[in-house]
Formats: sequence, structure tokens, C-alpha cells
Amino acid sequence: MGHYKSNLRDIEFNLFEVLGRDKLYGTGPFAEMDVETARTILAEVTKLAESELAASYADADRNPPVFDPETNTAPVPASFKKSYQAFMDSEYWRLGLPEEIGGTTSPRSLIWAYAELLLGANPAIWMYTSGPAFAGILFEEGNEAQKKIAEIAVEKQWGSTMVLTEPDAGSDVGAGRAKAVEQEDGSWHIEGVKRFITSGEHDMSENILHYVLARPEGAGPGTKGLSLFLVPKYEFDWETGELGERNGVYATNVEHKMGLKASNTCELTFGDRHPAKGWLIGDKHEGIRQMFMIIEFARMMVGTKAIAALSTGYLNALEYAKERVQGPDLSQFMDKSAPKVTITHHPDVRRSLMTQKAYAEGMRALVLYTASLQDEIAKNEAEGEDVKAQHALNDLLLPIVKGYGSEKSYEQLAQSLQTLGGSGYLQEYPIEQYIRDAKIDTLYEGTTAIQGQDFFFRKIVRDQGQALNTLSEEIKQFLAVGTGGAELAPARDALAKAAVDLEAIVGKMLTDLTATAEDVKNIYKVGLNTTRLLMASGDVVVGYLLLRGAAVAVEKLETASAKDVAFYQGKIAAAKFFAGSVLPGVSVERTIAESVDNSLMELDEAAF
Repeated sequence: MGHYKSNLRDIEFNLFEVLGRDKLYGTGPFAEMDVETARTILAEVTKLAESELAASYADADRNPPVFDPETNTAPVPASFKKSYQAFMDSEYWRLGLPEEIGGTTSPRSLIWAYAELLLGANPAIWMYTSGPAFAGILFEEGNEAQKKIAEIAVEKQWGSTMVLTEPDAGSDVGAGRAKAVEQEDGSWHIEGVKRFITSGEHDMSENILHYVLARPEGAGPGTKGLSLFLVPKYEFDWETGELGERNGVYATNVEHKMGLKASNTCELTFGDRHPAKGWLIGDKHEGIRQMFMIIEFARMMVGTKAIAALSTGYLNALEYAKERVQGPDLSQFMDKSAPKVTITHHPDVRRSLMTQKAYAEGMRALVLYTASLQDEIAKNEAEGEDVKAQHALNDLLLPIVKGYGSEKSYEQLAQSLQTLGGSGYLQEYPIEQYIRDAKIDTLYEGTTAIQGQDFFFRKIVRDQGQALNTLSEEIKQFLAVGTGGAELAPARDALAKAAVDLEAIVGKMLTDLTATAEDVKNIYKVGLNTTRLLMASGDVVVGYLLLRGAAVAVEKLETASAKDVAFYQGKIAAAKFFAGSVLPGVSVERTIAESVDNSLMELDEAAF
């Protein structure tokens, strides 16, 4: 077996025992995807992930692609190509694509459930397979000719990229200087340099479609002046897909990275040697809106990737801890002849393992809870219902999935490595690579600080707190029912207190925001608390979802088969542990948030 350890049992528990997806699958827009089919897909992807997909994970890290400046290429290693092709041959990437371009309509909860398996086994594979998913967006946004391109791109399995970042602009996308010059034939010439472009160059597909944000000549400043262009690596016949001349976009560097080395992260230069021809997507100058369709999908992916890494990291650590014999039981520390025990008997190891378990399973629940909301949006849209409130709640959850998920996964993977002691620092075990590969998750598609600001200013303030109130009411209703009985009563009390403390943090930040009318520098107090708010919100939501699962487990235990007893007991234990060990920290964060002043901002820079 390879490095990857899946947790299909917990995925199915969330989907079919907690989130009620069994009542949705096989109905409405998902009529072709019933529960039995979904279970079969998940089982087959699990087998594929644990074997062929995981097989090249370490080799591609040790022998990553090498950029050749003479040819502007960066071929991937043969072992990785084999894993990539195994996934493409499986054709599970068709799930969720529009049927008109060869896809299969599928619930988002199923897509993100199978995505966890792929992202945990070999995340770079997902990066290189973005072509069909981006083609789905081209189909939705493009004109009639571009819809045909989307169909060709899926049929030929072309690669794709999302091209935003520029060397001088970084996360300030609106400061981008790449420009687009309109031509008489209706095409555009793109000029400029972009960096940190995932899958910008590789040799696993015959063509790559670059989705490029650029500023048309004469357009205004900021993000509103940006448009989205389709810029292929090779020009092609729009009817047949037959390749033509090389277009003027080239990889001019591949970054040397801490981790995720199999995934080419490129500098792309447009129009330096000869024109880089592009086409305005959908004939609309709405670049930032269109690109956000890709960005939001990418942020969901990042959170799922991070959580998938923590899950397999924890399960690797657990396996090691169950086998590693070291020291006597602490209760026999005075007895020099006491037998040695496995380290799962040591209190601090147990504390660490249960912390890892609670976060891994709680954040899996977060991803699938968010994905289930996306299911409901698709179902209600198909029925012609108003989904504005559901979209707002989904938007509220995405920064938590991405920002909180990536930070806590990276933090807890350090604990997974710690469980192995010195062995964890060796490449003999996969956790050191998990940590290196997971660090990027806190950085790309918006750093944690950006997620925190987005969470407060765009998802709470601009929404006038409506989505946050919806989520708060859901938690309050769960607590009011008392689901889980007496056994979970202390945990429910801890969640109720944490929810109150979270509301107080939001209240303090809103007060400081209002106070900017008197002194604009009060905005600094808000900025000092945005990441704190995001992390506290994640703790409360994860605590809630763990308790929802535990309440189901309490009920199921009464009739559980012998093989499921330990699983359900674990769900209850994780929820109680999180409520007792993590949720009290929200009260501490409230105290800190309420005491924040501007002294840090007034400090002379030389004092740092």
C-alpha cells in the first residue's frame, strides 16, 4: 500500500447519516446519481487513490519537473504521468460538468467527497486536471463559438490555468498591468508578465487554455477595468480543435518551491516574442466576476486539499502510535520492571491524537456541509426558487473552509509529525512531505489575512449580517432541541457559550467600524481582529458540526453492529473533546478582541 490512508467510512457517515444526502441523490437535477451509484463511485475512487494515484507521490517530489529555458518546457516525471493518466482514464473528472460538453450532472457534495480522496493521495493531479472544470465555466460564460471550444477542450482533455497574479501586484489584483489590445479581426493581443501560475506549462496535454485577466487599452483602473481572455498555448481550429501555430505565451520560469513540487508553478510571459492572441470570454467586460467563478471553486479546493492532507497525516500518525512501543505506562512510572507499552497509552500522545482526529473529522464535516448547501442551491435553482440567501450562506462559509481549514490543517500536521518523534522528520514517512505540500494552502487563492478581511467586510458587513444570522439561528435551534441527550449536554453548553462569545467579537468589530466616522484610524482595530474572527468562527462551526455528528452517533449506538460501535464512540469522543479543549478558547479570543487598541499601530516601525 502507498502513503495515502483514506477515511471513506467518515465521508459516507457525513453524507448519508448526518447531512441527509441519501434523500437528495437520485432526485430532481440529480436523478441519474442515486445513492448506490454514488457509493460505488466513492469506493472505486478510494481504490484508485490508495494505489495508482498515490504511487507517484513521493517520486515526483524527489524528482520534480525541471524547467528548460531553451525550449520553455518543464516535463513532468514519468511516474507522475502514469498516475495522472490513470485518473484521466477513469473519467471521474466528468462529474459535475454540463452534460452538453460530455459531463454528468452530480451533486457538489459527491464531487467534493471524491475530491478529498484525490487531493489526499496526490494533490498535483487535481491541479493538472482543471481543464474540464474550467471548460465548464467557459461553456456557461462563453459565446456560441466559445461553447464549442469548451466541448473540444473536454473531448481532447486540454489543460488550463487561471492567470491573475503579477510580480508587482501580488494579491492586489486590481493593480495588474497586463494589457489587452483589440485587433481588427476581433481577437486581442495580450501583453505582460504573470507569476505563480499553476500548471502554466507541462507535457501531459497537447494544448493549454489560459484564462487571463488583463486590462483592455483605455479601461479604467482597479478590478472593474479588468476583462477575462482565453489565450491558448497553441492556436487551433474552432470547429475541429486541430492545432495550429504556437501562440505567443511562454513559460519563462518555473518556481523552486518548498513543496507540491510535482505541480509546475510558472512565470508566463505574453507577447514578448510574437503576439499572444486571446479572445474576450463571452464578449463581456466582466473579468473579475467571471474569474471569481474560478476563484471560488479554487478556494473550495484549497480547503479540501488541506483537510485531506491532515486526515491522512493523522491516520499515518495513529498507525505508527499503535505500533510504537516506548516507556512504561505513566501510572507505573515508579516500577522499573513495568512492561513497555505502545505510545497510545501515554496521556499526551492521546491528547495530541484526539486533537488531530477532532480537527480532521470536524473540518471534513465543514467541507461536506458547505458542499451540501451547494447541492441545495442547484436543486432549488432547478425548481425556480429564490436562492439568494443560500448563496450568501455559501459565500460566508467559503473563507472558513479555505482560511480556517488551511491554517488548522497545517498546524495539526505538525502534531501528526510530532507523534512519530524523530522518525517523523525522515522522508521514510510521508508526513514531512504532507507539511511541505500543505503550507501553500494558507498562501494561495488569498492568504489567511485576506480571507479574514473578506469574511468580515464582504461576507458579514456588506451582507448586513444576514448570512451570519442564518447560521447562528441554525446552531441555536440545534442547541434548543437538546439532540444527543444528557451525554452531550456539557458539550452543548460549551458550544452555546462559544457562540455567544463569537457574537461579542463581531459586535466589538462592528462598533469599531462604526467609530471610523469619528476617527478613521479605528479601522485598524478592525484589521487587528479579522483573522481572530475567522479562526473563532471556524472553531464554533466545527464544534457545531462535530456535535451534530455525535448526536447521530448517540442514536446509532443503540442498534449499531459490532464493527460500527468503535466508530460511533469515536465520533462522540471527538465532539466532547473539541467542546472541552478547543471551544473555551473562543472566550479567550473574545477577551483579546475586546481589549484591542491602536498602540501596535502607533508603534514606531524601528521598534519591531
